[in-house]
Amino acid sequence: MFSMVTGFMNYGQQTVRAARYIGQSFMITLSHANRLPVTIQYPYEKLITAERFRGRIHFEFDKCIACEVCVRVCPIDLPVVDWKLETDIRKKRLLNYSIDFGVCIFCGNCVEYCPTNCLSMTEEYELSTYDRHELNYNQIALGRLPMAVIDDYTIRTILNSPQINK
Repeated sequence: MFSMVTGFMNYGQQTVRAARYIGQSFMITLSHANRLPVTIQYPYEKLITAERFRGRIHFEFDKCIACEVCVRVCPIDLPVVDWKLETDIRKKRLLNYSIDFGVCIFCGNCVEYCPTNCLSMTEEYELSTYDRHELNYNQIALGRLPMAVIDDYTIRTILNSPQINK
């Protein structure tokens, strides 16, 4: 009998907790519905991305040892690493490195598992072209760092935070 009473009490507490969570989520939904729209004039006003944003991949050719870890951890085997074995020193010499950003899912596994830190993520999010073959970046294109939005004097930056909409 006692276990049945405690079971009903636990069920009642769970019901109250679930109702509270539903009420909280409904309040969040209503707070978003009352916001005014924020229009960004794109080429002249750009968002400052969050610190953890994963944009385009930056590659440093001199640091790469052609270990192909990035290819093995990529879910779609995307990076293409061409290397040649130098028999006299018994080491690999990197010839070409490329990534097709038209296919990349920007998961960041290649950056996380690179043993020499030759790969890093930039804050660039403007990877748009009319021809998808232009999104296939070789080591030269991957080595160029994009200009930071904060440093560009022609652009008015907008903070990406919840305070803008209030």
